[in-house]
Amino acid sequence: MSKILVIEDESAIRRVLVKILAEENDSYNVVEAEDGLAGIDVIKKEDFDLVLCDIKMPKMDGVEVLEAAKKIKPEIPFIMISGHGDLDTAVNTMRLGAYDYISKPPDLNRLLTTVRNALDRKELAVENKVLKKKISKNYEMIGESKEIEAIKEMIEKVAPTDARVLITGSNGTGKELVAHWVHEKSPRSSSPFVEVNCAAIPSELIESELFGHVKGAFTSAVKDRAGKFEAANKGTIFLDEIGDMSLSAQAKVLRALQENKISRVGSDKDIKVDVRVLAATNKNLKKEIEEGKFREDLYHRLAVILIKVPALNERRNDIPLLIEHFSTKIAAEQGTGQKSFSKKAVELLKSYDWTGNVRELRNVVERLIILGGKEVSEEDVKLFASK
Repeated sequence: MSKILVIEDESAIRRVLVKILAEENDSYNVVEAEDGLAGIDVIKKEDFDLVLCDIKMPKMDGVEVLEAAKKIKPEIPFIMISGHGDLDTAVNTMRLGAYDYISKPPDLNRLLTTVRNALDRKELAVENKVLKKKISKNYEMIGESKEIEAIKEMIEKVAPTDARVLITGSNGTGKELVAHWVHEKSPRSSSPFVEVNCAAIPSELIESELFGHVKGAFTSAVKDRAGKFEAANKGTIFLDEIGDMSLSAQAKVLRALQENKISRVGSDKDIKVDVRVLAATNKNLKKEIEEGKFREDLYHRLAVILIKVPALNERRNDIPLLIEHFSTKIAAEQGTGQKSFSKKAVELLKSYDWTGNVRELRNVVERLIILGGKEVSEEDVKLFASK
């Protein structure tokens, strides 16, 4: 049921609006307010899917109501009701965040169409918000250890900037989670997040993958193709396992960072890109530089901010939280009831040497949920954890 607030000081017009809305759809719950002050008071106390608001009112006019309401509940769409002399003001309210305006006396079809469109847009905004929360949950960083809290604090400081971040750590520690959180907490969060696993792409194809190519650039280049940097324009590109990138590709990445330009393979034409670069590696890049496998100038361009993700063995106190998190997630994925782990089972898992880090723990938890008893016991861990 959609809840609509009508703020109108002329009782006759207010009654007409309420009647029109009620007859249009019996699922509309329409609330009335006789002036701007009363309208703001109701908005503070209740949630609405839409507000119809007159512009010319005593005590508090429609523009003031709109500005005040947007500070209290910015997501509420407003349709402004304007007299013929208020059209300039009505247009100005759209700059202030109103969805639309209708003139007095209201045209029935225009009013109902505008109301339906505004409610549809509100519903879509809510769905997108829910979806974004679901997406965020997939990249949740679980842990209360001082090491994880330090990373979260660093992300809060770094995310609002455009500073490049180099994330280091062993395989399975969750470097990609850090990258996702930096992006989601940044002003670029509504733009693309493009992930490139440099280790998974053959060295002869990495440049084409990153920068695109033109038709005929090589044998299989049958048409022009944009690369990942172009796909990430206005957003973030995450270069995972950058230590495995070829030196020639490193040179092109360096140019992209220095000049905010790239060129497709086989083309001399420059393409401007606005991309924030995050990178990650499990290698010691300073050692790679000494061995001539990684460019020192690129390292310094990437490592404006360094974030080291600790191994699971360095934050064992987070293991009970991770077990609980994975148990909940796996139960939801498999459509089964969530299993609990006995205290002794958890303590035994805390004592293991987790060379595969969080990724390995997740696999072990899934195995124990499938093969263990109703409550995963210490014996189950000894039998099935394969340590």
